[in-house]
Amino acid sequence: MSAHQIHPRENLRSIAYGFQESRILLTAFELGIFTALGKRRTPSYIIAKKIGTDPRATDRLMNALVVMHLLEKNSRGFLNTEASFRQLSKKSGEYMAGLAHTGHLWNSWSTLTEAVREGTSVLRKRGTPVRTSDWLASFIAAMHDRARKQAPAVVRSMDLSGIKRVLDVGGGPGTFSMAFVRAKRSIRATIFDLPNVIPLARHYIKEGRCDKKIDLVSGDYTVDPLPVGYDLVFLSAIIHSNSASQNQLLLRKCERSLNRGGRIVIQDWIMDDTRTRPAAGAMFSLNMLVGTSAGDTYTKTEVKSWMKDAGLIRVERNETPFGVSQLIGYCAK
Repeated sequence: MSAHQIHPRENLRSIAYGFQESRILLTAFELGIFTALGKRRTPSYIIAKKIGTDPRATDRLMNALVVMHLLEKNSRGFLNTEASFRQLSKKSGEYMAGLAHTGHLWNSWSTLTEAVREGTSVLRKRGTPVRTSDWLASFIAAMHDRARKQAPAVVRSMDLSGIKRVLDVGGGPGTFSMAFVRAKRSIRATIFDLPNVIPLARHYIKEGRCDKKIDLVSGDYTVDPLPVGYDLVFLSAIIHSNSASQNQLLLRKCERSLNRGGRIVIQDWIMDDTRTRPAAGAMFSLNMLVGTSAGDTYTKTEVKSWMKDAGLIRVERNETPFGVSQLIGYCAK
C-alpha cells in the first residue's frame, strides 16, 4: 500500500506513535546494548548483567529491537545485525556517536508545547540543566559525526582561489577547518569558539593530524571581537542559534575580519519566503525554539539583508548535496 492510500486516521496514528520506536532506539543506545552484544550471539540476561539493568526489562527491550530489525534472535540469544554493529556499536569505526546528542534533544523537544506557548525555550525556567559538560561533549561529537561525511565534498565544491587564511567561527570540532587545510596546502585555518569548546576541538584536530595548520582562539562571538586578517570567514550552522539582531552584529564583526577581496560564507538552512521549504529547515526551526532563547531558521531575504548591512557588495547562493545552502558575500574593501 502506498503512502497516499493509507487511511488518514491510520497515518495520523502512525505519526502520533512514532516516538515509541525513537525512544526504544535511544534507550538501547544509551544503555550500550549494541556495544555489549558486539559480534557474539548472547542471551538477554547476560547483556543485562554486563550493562547493569533489570533482566526482564532488558529482554523486553531487546525483543522490541528485533521487531524493529535492529537485532536478530534465536533460541541461543540475540545478535546485532550487520548494520546495527557497524553504526551503533562503539567497537566499530563507523559508530554514530552523535546519537548521544539526539538523546539530549529528546528532553528539549518534550517541552515543545510549553515553548510554543511562551515563544522561547523553557528549559532554564524548568530548572533543567542546559549545556552541561556531558551535553557539550555529545553535541560536539554529533557535529563531528555529521560534518566528517559532508565537509570534504562541500569544501571541494567551493572556489578557494586566493584563499590562504580561513576563520572558522563557532568551528566546534574543527571538522570543516580540517577539510579546508586538506583541500589546499597553502591554507591555514583558525577556529574561534567558546573556551570550553576549544579543548574538544584540540582533541579532534590532533586526531585528524591537522594541528600544525589550525590555530585555536577562544572567545564568545556575541561579545568579543573576532581576529582579523582572513580571506574567508566561514559560519557553518551558526546563524540558526542566534536572533536576527545578533546575526546582524555578528556579520559586521565578520566583515571587519576580512582582508581586501575576502568573503563570508554562511552555511545553514536557508528558507524560502513561505518558511516551509526546505522541509528539514522548517522542522529545525522548532529545534531552535525548544533549545535556544531566540534561535530560528532564516530566509534568503533576511540573510542577504544582514550581509548588505555589513558592507558586502555581492551575495551568491550555492547549494550543497546535503540540503543546507551557502550564501557567499564578498567584501567591498
